Amino acid sequence: MTRLLSLYDAAVLRLEGAAPWLIPSLARLVFAGVLLVYYLNSGLSKFGEGVLGLFRPDAGAYVTIFPKAMEAVSYDISQLGVFHWAVTLAGTWAEVLLPVAIVIGLFTRLASAAMIGFVLVQSVVDVHGHGVSGGDIGAWFDVSSDALLLDQRAFWIFALGVLVLRGAGPISVDRALTALRSPSAAPA
Repeated sequence: MTRLLSLYDAAVLRLEGAAPWLIPSLARLVFAGVLLVYYLNSGLSKFGEGVLGLFRPDAGAYVTIFPKAMEAVSYDISQLGVFHWAVTLAGTWAEVLLPVAIVIGLFTRLASAAMIGFVLVQSVVDVHGHGVSGGDIGAWFDVSSDALLLDQRAFWIFALGVLVLRGAGPISVDRALTALRSPSAAPA
């Protein structure tokens, strides 16, 4: 029995040694596999036509972000103000840039914290702007584990929280930048 416990302890020590680089690396991999294409497709679909479209979100972007305001102005973007334009443009860019930054490991802690804020705002807009309710909101500690908001997005926020707390891991732009600044600097 002592031999078995010794083997177990040795395995645990190896896992503990791998945790600092393995956990954030896996969190980024899971984020890339589950959410990268989702957010990129959503964000890229909100830009307008041509090069100037990078600064002029299309009507669908406004409908997604400000559904009630768009309905109130009969879906005429010209009736919305600079505030609506700025928020829509910032949200559209954030939806593209933050996931890319997370996947490549660039300013990972900041990008992940911002992404958590993005997911929270997205969830509030889904409930109050788009009318998501009931089973789509879900509840914790229930039989179902597939609710859009409380179940799925809790896991999204958890993975992002790991990145806020642990950084990007060894294979990242953050690590390369840290090495450039100071070869003996602490890990990113």
